Amino acid sequence: MGPHPAVAAIRLAVRRVLHDVLNDLTSHSAPQASRTPRAPLTPQAPGPVPAGPAAAAPGRRPLVLVACSGGADSMALASALAFEAPKLGIRAGGVTVDHGLQYGSDIRAAEVVSRLTAIGLDPVESVTVTVGRDGGPEAAARDARYAALNAAAERHGAAAVLLGHTRDDQAETVLLGLARGSGTRSLSGMAVASGDGRRYRRPFLSLDRQTARRACLVQALPVWDDPQNADPAFTRSRVRHEALPVLEKALGKGVVEALARTAQLSRDDADALDGWAADAEASVRTESGDLDTARLYRLPAAVRRRVLRRAAISAGSPAGSLFARHIEEVDRLITGWRGQGAINLPGRVVVRRQGGRLVIRQG
Repeated sequence: MGPHPAVAAIRLAVRRVLHDVLNDLTSHSAPQASRTPRAPLTPQAPGPVPAGPAAAAPGRRPLVLVACSGGADSMALASALAFEAPKLGIRAGGVTVDHGLQYGSDIRAAEVVSRLTAIGLDPVESVTVTVGRDGGPEAAARDARYAALNAAAERHGAAAVLLGHTRDDQAETVLLGLARGSGTRSLSGMAVASGDGRRYRRPFLSLDRQTARRACLVQALPVWDDPQNADPAFTRSRVRHEALPVLEKALGKGVVEALARTAQLSRDDADALDGWAADAEASVRTESGDLDTARLYRLPAAVRRRVLRRAAISAGSPAGSLFARHIEEVDRLITGWRGQGAINLPGRVVVRRQGGRLVIRQG
């Protein structure tokens, strides 16, 4: 008799991502070689470790870490990683981040370390961070968490870090982007793979939250429910417990799936437009490195604004602080030129039009 459907689903999702990690390692170590084909994605009994880059040198097998808060999503992810990684010759480890924002958070972190160790992960560690204030509590906690995960990955030489974001998390992200009036890149939500070198992988983006919780239940995995996830003081919590239920009541079931599908469609469009903008940027650069306004004007608006954003970031404007309203103001120097003065962007970047050129400088 096979595993429970929820357990089979999480294991299959993780197996797919681990194959992708191995393929990436293969392509980096031998660029001219063809990529390692995926093994059949059907439940299999444990067997000998396959030959390949992960098993070629004993003691040098690749390591994949899971970021685990102790919640149902990340505990399900950790259990699937512990099950699947050894069959592919991959070492599996875990990291939990103690944000220090709740009483007893250090005790909770120690419990998570114990649970991850008990299911066979090694290495396992808890990292304590100090959460700042920039961007609000949620953004500050996220920045501190990713900084800690980056450091842990570097410290252990990990090939990848798995994150437990689900389809429900993706839907919430898209809805937050819609509320802010964001463009297609923000509406594309979270990528399956992101970060430098595709470090972060999200195997559960096609699975709902309940599947992860059921997988923990049938495997008797203890989980911790973060009270902040139900705290209406946090925007994402209000989206999760108030906005999405209202939408599903008014529009019927399937809102979460539709929003997640919107994310994928938006990502495909955004990737294509970003590629177009990268090519277009080279064609509108002058010999002095400025931007030719006549050539910019002839570009489609979506491409032109991406070129302007790329140029502003290259000049030193922080990507996280550069919003649509900033780019719209710069765009008006091209499409609505009436002799306006210079525009100040985040990062002390100044944009001014001089004749037929757009000059973007920091200072």
